Formats: sequence, C-alpha cells, structure tokens
Amino acid sequence: MESHDLRIFKHVAELQSISKAAELLGYVQPNISQRIKGLEEELGTKLFARTNRGVTLTDEGKVLLEYTHHILLLMDEAKSKVNPSKWRESLIIGAPQTISAIKIPQLFSSFLKENKHIDVKVKTATNRKLQEMLSYGEIDGLFLIRTANRSQFETVYSYLEKIVLISPEYHGIEEKGNQTLLINSDPHCVYRDKLLKFSQENNFDQPIIMEFDSLESILQAVHDGLGISIVPADVAYSRKELQVFQYQELPEAIPIDFVISKRKLKRQSLKQFIRFLEG
Repeated sequence: MESHDLRIFKHVAELQSISKAAELLGYVQPNISQRIKGLEEELGTKLFARTNRGVTLTDEGKVLLEYTHHILLLMDEAKSKVNPSKWRESLIIGAPQTISAIKIPQLFSSFLKENKHIDVKVKTATNRKLQEMLSYGEIDGLFLIRTANRSQFETVYSYLEKIVLISPEYHGIEEKGNQTLLINSDPHCVYRDKLLKFSQENNFDQPIIMEFDSLESILQAVHDGLGISIVPADVAYSRKELQVFQYQELPEAIPIDFVISKRKLKRQSLKQFIRFLEG
C-alpha cells in the first residue's frame, strides 16, 4: 500500500463520495476510482459499498480507515521530527461558534506562547457535524456541550460556561409583550433551547421567533433592537465596553467538555494541548 493511496481512501471514506473526493483533490473521477480499485485488489476485499447516494465503508473498510489514521498520523509526525523547519506539527480543533468566539482564542493565545512550533486550525460547525468530523479523524479534538457519544469519545477536560440573557440597551428585559426571540437555526443548539425554555417559564405572550445561522448575526440583531437572546457570558461581556446590551446573568451554567477519539494513538501536539488544559 502506498501512502498516497491511503490518503485518497481516507478522503473518499470521509466524504462518502468518489466524485467529491476527486473534486477536493483536483483529480478526475476515474483516477480516484482506479486507485480505490487497486487498493481493493491488493487487499483482496471490498472497501466500499456503492449506493445511489455515494459510497459507504464495508466492515473491512472501517478497519482499514482506523489503521489509515494511525499510519498517516505517524508519517506526518515523523516528517515534523526529521525536518521541523519544513514539516511543522499541526493541531486541528473543532468547536461551535459560541466557544470559538472567545474561549478558543483565549486558550490558544496562552498555549502557543510555549508551543510556537505547532500550527493550529479551528473548525466550526454544528455539534452533530463536529462529532462526525472527530469520529472520521478530520479533527484531533472537540469542545462541545456535554452531549458527546460516550462509546466513541473520551472526555479529557471540562469547565462550566456561564450564560447571559441580553436585550437591546434601551429595551428592558422585563418587557414580555410581543417579545422577539433571536435563536440559532441549529435545532440542537443548547442556547436556543435555553431561550425557548426561558420564554415559557416567564410566560412570554406568543413571542416571535427569528432564526440566524451565526452568533455574530444574533449579537448584531440584539444590538439593532430586534429582540433578545441567550449567549455565553464571556461573549456578552466582550461587548460590554460598547454599552450596547442590557445583561441578566442566569443562575445555571452550561457544562463544556473537550473530547477526543478513543483511538489509542494521538498526535504529539494533541498530547501537549491536553497537558496544557489539565495544567
């Protein structure tokens, strides 16, 4: 097996599509198909089951994908050790927008002072998508609300995130008539659930619901007087100097976990980041 074939295999497995992998890698589709076919012939087994919607891994393909993660990880680590000036260590972390807005920059500001040799990438998406990315090995670790798949992931660090109800600076939070709730369009967003629950517990009179795809859009909407929302306290207070919101800190907090795959092999950069979090 060649490492190049394994990288192609990994992309097809993660994207569940030969055509998407070809587009991503800049190859023609028949080239990708031929590489996969050659890998299957060499191993003497089918790695993918073809469907109308793309491809899915067979049981044998899942085993190979697990080994592929290990092999490619070791190869990348070996290159960074042999020639660190050319091949820098990398660390890819996933986090939803609410965490990546303030908490992630704060963490990496401190972490990279002592680990300047590591290139860090941060991926943002919904909790569900990020968990898929972690299970496929697209990211090394993930910050998320405590809803992780315990059979696949291991929690290595946790903290509590305070939450705040924000309203326009000139608009009292206690005004409950015809209130507009500004929520994330992700149905699994915990802050969305908290705001909807808050409106029910406080007997809001048929509130208007307005959905947004980004945290920044929600903050701007509150600033512009469109309605109220619930966001992490550090996000809300980062705007305090602008005096654009009224704040009501809520008594509960959101548990946040940093989780990794239960695969035994970890990047050296990930081990260093875990030690940093635990310290």
